[in-house]
Order: sequence, then structure tokens, then C-alpha cells
Amino acid sequence: MRVSGGGPVERGPGMITIGQLAAYAGVTIKAVRHYHHRGLLQEPARDSSGYRRYGAQHAVDLVKIRTLAAAGVPLARIRELLAADAGVFAAAIAEIDRGLRERAEELRRTRERIAGLGAGDRLFVSEEVADFLDRLGRLGVSQRGVRMERDVWILMQSASPEQAAIWIADKRDAMGDPEFQAIYLAYDAAFDWSPDDPRLEALAERSGRWLAKRRRGSEAGAPPVLDARIAALAGTGAGISSPAWTRLAEIAVERRSRGG
Repeated sequence: MRVSGGGPVERGPGMITIGQLAAYAGVTIKAVRHYHHRGLLQEPARDSSGYRRYGAQHAVDLVKIRTLAAAGVPLARIRELLAADAGVFAAAIAEIDRGLRERAEELRRTRERIAGLGAGDRLFVSEEVADFLDRLGRLGVSQRGVRMERDVWILMQSASPEQAAIWIADKRDAMGDPEFQAIYLAYDAAFDWSPDDPRLEALAERSGRWLAKRRRGSEAGAPPVLDARIAALAGTGAGISSPAWTRLAEIAVERRSRGG
């Protein structure tokens, strides 16, 4: 290769085009130009025909760049590594490897979380609550009712895991009583009733009798009262109600005020 007075490079033996260089190293021409732009690969002058011609050193450097990039070394570090001695190179590679291992572990955890999305409700609630929700579905509770339960438990477990654990244990125990199952199904069906439906009074009375009996028969008594913050979440979290359910709540308050 000969440079004449700072002018164009004349083509010499062994010189290759950018396309040939890219093919030799197994990269694209666009990648070669990008490495030029980033200052990783020296950009040769043009020959008398206006084309850039590359030599063996360019090919060696490009293979090194490609290898480091394929190994996950950030481009910002490659220029430094190409000029480093053996000791500095080894230390830098070890540092980069640690970063890659940390990134790989982060990706593994992310994949586990994504895979967990397929678990449905079990991703958001405890196993005890998830089993309870499954039981509601088998019992015949509507999807709306199961979804409401799920959303309330998500909020309760997030706000107070300890109280939520006590309450779900109590509710799972109550679900073993056929009378409670029947009341639960009736409440679920009552969502679509008219607020003037006479069945609401009967359902409220039936529920009151069951709750009073359970309190009398329980050695530990009723589960602890939720604090105001948790109660507010449980009362509004599902965001679903109906005129009939509102009336049921009113009847319950009226009964308590009468001592019934």
C-alpha cells in the first residue's frame, strides 16, 4: 500500500473491500460502519477509485471486536480492551463476566415471574386463599363472586398478612358447614334480586342466626375485628355491588340496632 503526498491510497496486493471484510468476519457491512463510527475499528483512507481498502490488521481487529461483542461485552468497553495488556484484559473480562452472571440471574427471576402469570390467582394470593377460591368455583359461586373474593383477599393480604391469615382460616372452616355454603350461594344469587325482594329479609335473618350460632359454638369466639383501614379496603376493594346487596347490608344494620 502506498500513500502519495497525503492523497488517496493506491490499491495493493491483499487489500479487500468492506463487503469482503464483513463477510470474512461474519458481520454485516452496516456493523463495520458502526464500528468505524464508534471508533472501534480504524477507518482506512480511500484508494484512487474512491473505495476504502482493508488489510489483514483490519480483519484481525474486526474478528476481535465481533468476538467480544458476541460475548456480551458492551461496545463502550471494547476499545479499552483491545488496547489493554494481558493482566488488565483478564481483570476487565472477569468484571464483565460478573455483570453478565448478575444479569442472567435477574433474567431468570423475571422468567419465573412471567411463568407465574400462568398460575392465575395463585400468583396474587396465598395458597390458602387460592384453594378457597377454587372451592367457591366448585361449589357453584359465580365468576363475579369469585373475582370479588379474590380482589378483597389481595388487598387484605397486602395490607395485613397476619389478620388475613386468621380470617381465611376462619372462612375455610366455615365453608365446611353446609348451612354456610347455602347462605353463601344465596348471597351470590341475591346480587341480581330486586331490593324489594322479600327473600332478602329471610336471607338476612338466616345469616344472623347462623352467625350467632357459630359465635356461641366457637371456643375462640368470632375472628378478630378488622381495623378500620383493612375494613375499608375489604368493603370497597372489589368495586362491585348491587341494589339488593346494599339492601341486605341495611337490613343487617337494622337487625343489629334492634338486637335481633
